[in-house]
Amino acid sequence: MNKEIIVSGIRPTGNLHLGNYLGAVTNFVKMQYEHNCFFFIADYHSLTTHPNPKDLHNNVRQVLVEYLACGLNPEACALYIQSDLPQIPELYMMLNMHAYMGELERVASFKDKVRNQPNNVNAGLLTYPVLMAADIIIHKASKVPVGKDQEQHLEMARTFGNRFNRIYEKEIFPEPFAFNYGKELVKIPGLQGGGKMSKSDGDGNVINLIDSPELIRKKLSRAVTDTGPNEMNTKPSDAVQNLFDLMKIVSGEDKLLHYQNLYSNCAIRYGDFKKDLAEDMVSFLTPIREKIAEIDANHQLLKQVVQIGKEKASESANKTLKECREAIGFKPF
Repeated sequence: MNKEIIVSGIRPTGNLHLGNYLGAVTNFVKMQYEHNCFFFIADYHSLTTHPNPKDLHNNVRQVLVEYLACGLNPEACALYIQSDLPQIPELYMMLNMHAYMGELERVASFKDKVRNQPNNVNAGLLTYPVLMAADIIIHKASKVPVGKDQEQHLEMARTFGNRFNRIYEKEIFPEPFAFNYGKELVKIPGLQGGGKMSKSDGDGNVINLIDSPELIRKKLSRAVTDTGPNEMNTKPSDAVQNLFDLMKIVSGEDKLLHYQNLYSNCAIRYGDFKKDLAEDMVSFLTPIREKIAEIDANHQLLKQVVQIGKEKASESANKTLKECREAIGFKPF
């Protein structure tokens, strides 16, 4: 039986944090052995924010290093850089010819960008869903791991693929649907008392995979708590529950139970609690941080990985683009 084709993009916007790692990345590591996976670093998408060239290259490199350190295997999946595939902008251009202003202007993420960055409303932002569709359907993906905020983009990828099929009377593109992690999806809480770990709330809300032991201790010492329980067996506040949830991940069951009992008996000292959590967090992340440093120093390995990924992704993209060009009528004399 053929494996399902799965495509997922990784935007190079900085270091991976614990939430990224235990959320999406661990699932990617498992998926690469169960499906036909294409994972790409979405550097074209970054151009909407006009990044400094040096920063862009360094960010792409850092993402590549960290994903390899987390367990992505270039022999088991296609791990490539988006800008290494000229087939993607060509398909993007083809799809743009049948993408309409009205439908693009109604996209929720575009309207958000118009409100939040009125001085940089560029054509790339407007056609962002078209480029995302090209990323997906260039490999004829059937599943795409996406969050709630990307579901509208995935719906548009189906729209553009179906429209191309209909206009040129060729069944080239299958319909891609969201990959459902089910119970496997892990949501990692942040340090600032709110919801999930996210850099949108600042670097103090996240534990990055490359954070030094000293920085991890500093961040956890500043993690939001509360004034402490006043009555026996009271329910922890959201901020304190976040820290208990982090302890479930990185500490032993005995330690977790110890601090839960102290909390229930109004005897917990948050300073001790956060110090213990910090040491376990350091122990948990040290092997990953050391692996990142090892891979980062191996320039030849990174060059080989990028080349292998480019060859795998190009083989798939060339097949699709050949079908598209023939369907449109682009044929050699």
